[in-house]
Amino acid sequence: FVWHISRNSTMSAAFQAWIRSPVGPTTTHFWGPVANWGFVLAGLSDMTKSPDVISENMQVAMCIYSGLFMRFAWKVTPRNYLLLACHISNECVQGTQLSRKIMDLRGETWFDEKYFKHLREPKPSA
Repeated sequence: FVWHISRNSTMSAAFQAWIRSPVGPTTTHFWGPVANWGFVLAGLSDMTKSPDVISENMQVAMCIYSGLFMRFAWKVTPRNYLLLACHISNECVQGTQLSRKIMDLRGETWFDEKYFKHLREPKPSA
């Protein structure tokens, strides 16, 4: 789709400039990172799940993926700060998930497991 903005538009000049910019909403430099925030949201929602269901191979793959795309976001012209922020966030979330899995494999408890335990277990009936 193409955004059509007339010169007589009531939008501010800054907003019009952003829409027409190389990282504006008419480019993949915008929509790619927006879609990638789904990985971050999925990882955050998985924090309440048991470490038993975490795949260490997938977490390592996601960490490598985000590491590579952080470099890409920094090196591409123009720099894609939205993509960089997305992959920094994803690296943190997936790294935390990986550490939860490693601690579970070693028989240790992640420090917040006691807080999330009530979300996983059914409530006792009265």
